[in-house]
Amino acid sequence: MAIIDTEAALHEAHRDNHSHRDVNGGWLRPAVFGAMDGLVSNLALMTGVAGGQVSQQTIVITGLAGLAAGAFSMAAGEYTSVASQRELVQAELDVERRELRKHPVDEMEELAALYVSRGVEPELAREVATQLSRDPELALEIHAREELGIDPDDLPSPLVAAVSSFGSFALGALLPVLPYLLGATALWPAVALALLGLFACGALVAKVTARSWWFSGLRQLALGGAAAGVTYVLGTLFGIAVG
Repeated sequence: MAIIDTEAALHEAHRDNHSHRDVNGGWLRPAVFGAMDGLVSNLALMTGVAGGQVSQQTIVITGLAGLAAGAFSMAAGEYTSVASQRELVQAELDVERRELRKHPVDEMEELAALYVSRGVEPELAREVATQLSRDPELALEIHAREELGIDPDDLPSPLVAAVSSFGSFALGALLPVLPYLLGATALWPAVALALLGLFACGALVAKVTARSWWFSGLRQLALGGAAAGVTYVLGTLFGIAVG
């Protein structure tokens, strides 16, 4: 009884420790990319304008316009991109579905050969392929996984990608504008808050990757700071040239 209880506990622990996070839901990449892009692009846009020695009102309007334009652009781009990818996958699935209907034996042999190439005994590979091919939908799913590397039941959603991208970009782009909206009269509070946000975003991303939080945070901080610095210098030069 003790041995059985121990084995059950080990099995339970393995199941708990072996669960995986959702890596194909279609929300993480646009959310992360949107937040980073919103922070960096709007910070760079505002510092570039500020370098031209314009009024505080102009900087705020520029930041708000950059927020709105960028958020809608990101959402539209993500929706179109993910929808196009999904339509391409659906087209390939239709091709595979026709092949399974017209040439079921050839497709079964193809699946068996694939298992043999991965080390399964030929007789067992043929038996597995035969059983899997009895259900057309299951056969389609197996062929899609093996040949296309996709799961037909777990395709990314264009709407989820668009909403995630819109919200995260708007949130990121808001940070450089927020100090001005709260009464700041200088550029440095906006830069400081935006750089802090970049570090926080980088550190947060590290929670779902293999990178350390400080490395990921410092990397985003360095990239965002470099972009802001370059655009400020360019804005200053353009302001001098125009003036």
